[in-house]
Amino acid sequence: MRNLLLPLINSARGLARALSLYAPYLGAGVRVDHISADFREARVSMKLRWYNVNYVGTHFGGSLYAMADPFYMLLLMRNLGPDYVVWDKAASIDFVRPGRGRVTASFLLTDDMLSDVLQHTANGDKYTPTWPVEVIDEEGKLVARVEKTLYIRRKKSD
Repeated sequence: MRNLLLPLINSARGLARALSLYAPYLGAGVRVDHISADFREARVSMKLRWYNVNYVGTHFGGSLYAMADPFYMLLLMRNLGPDYVVWDKAASIDFVRPGRGRVTASFLLTDDMLSDVLQHTANGDKYTPTWPVEVIDEEGKLVARVEKTLYIRRKKSD
């Protein structure tokens, strides 16, 4: 299946479009608004809809988490290339206030983050950084804080 999608997801715009149509995101109402051409930034959003609302009329927690799920992994994979193994290892979410209306989450892979990864994996060692993601409402208030832990390792040379 991945080979069929490769031409579509080879560009940042294609990847954003494909992820927005990905069934779990489509079902949760998550939209990938932007992935930068250098795969260093991503922005996602979600409007409150009948299919992602919880019992008390706010955003379903699983949908809020889904917004943050794969993006650091995807950005790293594109920046580090095929010589690295990158996986999502763990995550936690702290629900700060009820999410209503449109919420957004932004991801930024900085030079310092990349340098840190390269330094820690140079000898083939695994590295498991934890990076924060904030889900923000339309008023700029924090709705949820997600901590993403990644597993990163440089592949062994033959």
